[in-house]
Amino acid sequence: MEKSIYTYIIKHTLRHQVLILMLTLVTFPFVYASLDVPKQIINKALTGTDIPEVVLGYEMNQISYLLFLCLLFLALVVINGALKYILNVYRGVVGERMLRNLRLELYGRILRFPLPHFRKISQGEIIPIITAETEPLGGFIGEAFALPAFQGGLLFTYLFFIFNQDPFLGLAAIALYPLQMYVIPKLQRKVNALAKQRVLAARKLGDKVGDSMAGIQDVHSLGTTAFERVKIASRLQNIFQIRFEIYKRKFFIKFLNNFLAKVTPFFFYSIGGYYVIQGELTLGALVAVLAAYQDLDAPWKELLKYYQTKEDVRIKYEQIVEQFSPEEMIPAPQLCEGESSLEQLNQQIAFDRVFFSDGDASTSLDSINMQLDLKQSIALVGDTLSGASELAQLICRLQNPARGNISLFGHNLQQVNEPALSSAVSFVGSRSHLFAGTIRDNLFYGLTKPEAFSDNDANIYTQPIDHDWLDISQTPYDSLEALQDEVLELSSLFELDGDLYRFGLQQSMTSAPDQQLAEKLVNLRRQLSDRLAKHNMTDLVERFEPDKYNTNISVAENILFGSCTDHALDPETLHNDGSLERVLVRTRLMPKALEIGYKVAETMIELFSDLEPGNEIFEQFSFISAEDLPEYQSLVNKYPIEKAGSLPHRSQVKLLALFMKLVPARHRLGLIDESIQKHLVEVRKEFAHTQKGRRELLHYHYDQFNELLSIQENILFGKLAYGKANAQEKVAKVIDELIDENNLRVDIQHYGLEYEVGTSGSRLQVSTRQKLALIRALLKKPRLLVADQATNAMDEQSEQRLLSRLLQSNRCVFLWVINRQHLLPLFDHRVEMVNGRIESQT
Repeated sequence: MEKSIYTYIIKHTLRHQVLILMLTLVTFPFVYASLDVPKQIINKALTGTDIPEVVLGYEMNQISYLLFLCLLFLALVVINGALKYILNVYRGVVGERMLRNLRLELYGRILRFPLPHFRKISQGEIIPIITAETEPLGGFIGEAFALPAFQGGLLFTYLFFIFNQDPFLGLAAIALYPLQMYVIPKLQRKVNALAKQRVLAARKLGDKVGDSMAGIQDVHSLGTTAFERVKIASRLQNIFQIRFEIYKRKFFIKFLNNFLAKVTPFFFYSIGGYYVIQGELTLGALVAVLAAYQDLDAPWKELLKYYQTKEDVRIKYEQIVEQFSPEEMIPAPQLCEGESSLEQLNQQIAFDRVFFSDGDASTSLDSINMQLDLKQSIALVGDTLSGASELAQLICRLQNPARGNISLFGHNLQQVNEPALSSAVSFVGSRSHLFAGTIRDNLFYGLTKPEAFSDNDANIYTQPIDHDWLDISQTPYDSLEALQDEVLELSSLFELDGDLYRFGLQQSMTSAPDQQLAEKLVNLRRQLSDRLAKHNMTDLVERFEPDKYNTNISVAENILFGSCTDHALDPETLHNDGSLERVLVRTRLMPKALEIGYKVAETMIELFSDLEPGNEIFEQFSFISAEDLPEYQSLVNKYPIEKAGSLPHRSQVKLLALFMKLVPARHRLGLIDESIQKHLVEVRKEFAHTQKGRRELLHYHYDQFNELLSIQENILFGKLAYGKANAQEKVAKVIDELIDENNLRVDIQHYGLEYEVGTSGSRLQVSTRQKLALIRALLKKPRLLVADQATNAMDEQSEQRLLSRLLQSNRCVFLWVINRQHLLPLFDHRVEMVNGRIESQT
């Protein structure tokens, strides 16, 4: 990257900067004219002297000339405003475009960081640089040359006018400028140094906050919450001290500027007044000079402010360059230049006197000379410090050797570009990353062709990235069906088919509706009812019936009797809906609902008021949160139950919320009897009538598939009964049997691919993440798959069973880094490494 911010600006925006400067120069004649026209109005039009007879072919008198000058002044105001608007927008667009490009360039440099460098930095340091610290650069880039040119031009114009009135007054106007130009930069340099410290301190704060969040489980389990607060407080105090020093110097600079700005009029009044008394200067000239000096102050302040901004931006840019220029960055040509295909000239990996050392020198490779035949599976055996992992990374060029050469399939590895290498070789580590998104997104992640999203493409910012980014013609597969079949086959090989099935049952069909499958699932719903009746298990599920109250769901769910995408109709917030209140009033259920809510509040207060807020029982069983409990206590203490119907509206809503949460089969408080249940069924029908036409609300209908429910909920079409032993296991077994009988398991597994894995795959077990990473690599159909402890999260039996099947599948050549001895017999060739050297080969 360019070391200077100005070099960077000129290199990337020279043409735009020239155009901005030209626009800036165009504004000066109009600015000057807008200053001169008022003088003409006063001196000529209002006094009636020197009025031209004809202007633009029209005869003029005093009134018409005044009107002409006023319209001219208005036109100049509009022109000046329009030019300023165009200039500001243009500068903003140039700045934002360059900020966009700079952020993309910084992200591109992150992709070129050597792997050991990621152990020295954290997300808390890097992310704020790209998102926040680069922000001031965008505004500065647009005005880097235009602002000093414009303000400097105004300053020169005003000074020229003052010197034209009297040279001595002109000298008085600029007398203090040398002092300001000498003192201010010295003070500013100290402010700049403190600003640099502040930026570094803020990064350390972000790093520590991120570290605490990553280790939050250990913070709580070890009881170090207070200690972590102290560490954060220390960093905050450091930032405060730095900011305090900045404020003292920054505002002293401002004080000095203001003081010097007010001293100059002293010279004007004293020197100019003397000349006026002596008759060597007119009073009008002195007044004009004072007025000009007032205008002179604005551009001078703008120039000083620009200098401070420039210094601040310069420091930020230099720190960014320093942060994003680590040693041994991956050369850019390796990413997109060099050999674009990896023809198989031979079937070997050859190491010729290869030396390697990571940044900490904790692991190194010492003069590796070896040839590996890629016609057989290979095991690299060694512990953490043996160098086996580093050797595997060198083969995939995730690391670069310090000296020596590596050839793969007859090609020098350093001369092959990244796309060609990744199409032939896949790497899977023990901590392979899963991106936020679905399982499908992660499995198909490696199937995009690099040329489809090239960094060199001028249209990179307009390329759509959505669910249709996958182009089958650019993958090793003939059709999407062939790809999906391969996914399911690999899932079975890795024993993930059961997981996909379970994930699929939890998915809705909103993202990928399948009408035929929906009809089959509705039919399955009917079969489930018959099967449960056949096995005398109907009491395990309470079905949704429009004319019957369901005791295993809440009052709110019974009234809603459907699923909705609108948060306003969520069962948890339904009590806030005004239309529901009106329905309860019309059906005369509101008084009883408030009375029941009051009784629930009394019960909750009696049971939980003496418990600590964090108590497990409180969190699990209380209807009322610890924060809201005092408000309910105050309500119950202040008003008797007989006054529930006349409470303030806010209090009524609070009681209604408790009523809505009641589940009769679960809470067994005896408050929702059969008569109230029948009443609530009428409320359900009345409320449904008020919600007609709402597309986001889908009511439950036995003969219709509800796309907002999960597949399992659609099959069940009801709720499992509370208190029935092993109800979930028994019903799930029947559902599984019916799905297999109807050959729907594969269809449901496809929906399992839509399961959201969470941040970094946090919703999945580590072993499942490892399996998905291996499947993702194999979907590229590589010639060589390099795995570094890629199954170490599995138990020994599962790992051995999986590796045995995988090696026998003959999908590619496998080179596996292992340290478990029981796995060695599975591989054709074994290389044992100790302390960075090859100990033996068998």
